[in-house]
Amino acid sequence: MSDAPQLTRERADRGFFGQPSLLSALFGVEMWERFSFYGMQGILLIYLYYTAEQGGLGMPEATAAGIVGAYGGLVYLSTIVGTWLADRVLGAERTLFYAAIVVMAGHVALAVIPGLAGVGVGLVLVALGSGGVKGNATSLVGTLYAPDDERRDAGFSLFYLGINLGALVGPLLTGLLQSTAGFHFGFGLAAVGMAAGLIQYAIRRKNLPPKAHEVPSPLGGGERRRAIVVAALAAVVVLVLALTGVLSADRLDLAVIVVTSAAAVGYFALMLGSRRVTPVERHRVLAFIPLWIASAAFWSLYQQQFTVVTIYSDQRLDRNLFGWDFPVAWVQSINPIFIIVLSGAFAALWTKLGPRQPSTPVKFGLGAAIMGVAFLLFLPMAGGGPNSAPLLGLIGILFVFTIAELLISPVGLSVSTKLAPEAFRAQMVGLFFLSVALGSALSGALAGFYSEDSERVYFGVLGAVAIVIGLLVALSTPLLKRLMEGVR
Repeated sequence: MSDAPQLTRERADRGFFGQPSLLSALFGVEMWERFSFYGMQGILLIYLYYTAEQGGLGMPEATAAGIVGAYGGLVYLSTIVGTWLADRVLGAERTLFYAAIVVMAGHVALAVIPGLAGVGVGLVLVALGSGGVKGNATSLVGTLYAPDDERRDAGFSLFYLGINLGALVGPLLTGLLQSTAGFHFGFGLAAVGMAAGLIQYAIRRKNLPPKAHEVPSPLGGGERRRAIVVAALAAVVVLVLALTGVLSADRLDLAVIVVTSAAAVGYFALMLGSRRVTPVERHRVLAFIPLWIASAAFWSLYQQQFTVVTIYSDQRLDRNLFGWDFPVAWVQSINPIFIIVLSGAFAALWTKLGPRQPSTPVKFGLGAAIMGVAFLLFLPMAGGGPNSAPLLGLIGILFVFTIAELLISPVGLSVSTKLAPEAFRAQMVGLFFLSVALGSALSGALAGFYSEDSERVYFGVLGAVAIVIGLLVALSTPLLKRLMEGVR
């Protein structure tokens, strides 16, 4: 049967701000998942290193930052599991639904189980569930568009707006609850938010396109048995490493870095060597490699919002607002405000420019370089002591963070669906999230080198490295465009 009638309907459906109507369902579930995720993460680091008298667990700052970085990396690393389940077992739509339930259970655990036990159970569940939500929500957005629909990048930018609406409100409310009622009330509110997302998605999920329910490459009987054995062995290895102290709290970020790097190399090798990948698709996967590296470099700086920038906000930032010190978590809502303001402008810009917009490699190169510039902007405020950094200064830096983010993150989600081999549709999105996983884990490891005395070297070196990587990607644009075989 011809796909022409379906493609015609996809182009004609403009019921959600000029985009397909069902984008609103995915917009909603991702918005509430991000509400819970960022609401919890906004108070997680200070929960780990605040003293018991302050309601925290009293960990050293470097260890706490490493845990946060490792957790962030595990969230995105688990997208590989989530997207593999979608491609081989359940399909993207069912994987998304079940993963959202796991996320809610994790937030409940953080809220009701005290101490390190709650942190361990809660973070593992949230990380695994979020991995299933993120990769598959993105993949499902891709099913709403015809391959050559020029609205695709604009649609992903609008989808990204939903992410950031949740990211804006989550830290504001959980931070306020944490400062007035305690950490566990903040974690509980995150669970309520995820429940709201599940309810609205459950009502509309059956109306998604047939492609959303497909299992593109179902497991055979032998493959299913091998997958169960591998999963069991992996669980045993992790348990043994944890019980013997090899996988200790201060080594979690390094473990995630090693596992993520190995997984990325393995996935690229699998796709490039697969007989189910055509020569054109293989060229596109090759073009994705430098974009992936630029993305990992970008996220290693950007994700320091949850490590170094949180410590900076707690100890160096003047948070006095009309005589009241606002919660540390509120700083996490600055970036989403800019995203909400600017994402519509970027979506309109890409739509207006159409085929004249900058190519994806140029966007990636600019994004990495601008992120480097953002780190250099910390230098004028370096070494000033407690409460010396002006709020407007940090707001300006986070504005530059946002410009860089909009050039890489929604564009990366979009290009991963466009460059994906047909046999690896959801897994290609998972591979993009592996770059976020690596960057997130690196943000925790790099935070161990940060101190007030080393600020100038820390921000200067990392900023310069990101600028160089961005320039190299931008200069490689002609080669990458040839490898992308017509994909912009």
